[in-house]
Amino acid sequence: MKPILVVDDSPTIRRMVKVALGEVARGGFTEAGSGLEAIERLTLSPTALIVLDLNMPDMHGLEVLKFVRRQPAYRTLPVLVLTTRGDDTSRESAMAAGATLYLTKPFTPSALAEHVRTLLAEESGHGQQEHAGVEP
Repeated sequence: MKPILVVDDSPTIRRMVKVALGEVARGGFTEAGSGLEAIERLTLSPTALIVLDLNMPDMHGLEVLKFVRRQPAYRTLPVLVLTTRGDDTSRESAMAAGATLYLTKPFTPSALAEHVRTLLAEESGHGQQEHAGVEP
């Protein structure tokens, strides 16, 4: 199983996401505290899914998302945006750039786990469907 890449500049949020997804992440986790580190981690190891924050210091999450979608190998990789930005413009920009799902913080651990479980099941071929920006 491939790991889930958790990208957030806050170590506390990364830890919270990992705890919430502990039972779902059969391949474990890789972490990145910045956008550039996320790209490095992604290119160095296989990844099942990305949980991506938008607000990061060196490279905005939207730029990371655009980079991911420009790479043929990652065009269908599920990317769940998890951010404090709840405005329509941010949501629409992320979805237009290729986010699979858009959730806002604070999040409910059980809802996050269920969304990720669904995305991973769909990625493994148990049904492909389009996701709208959904709040937990």
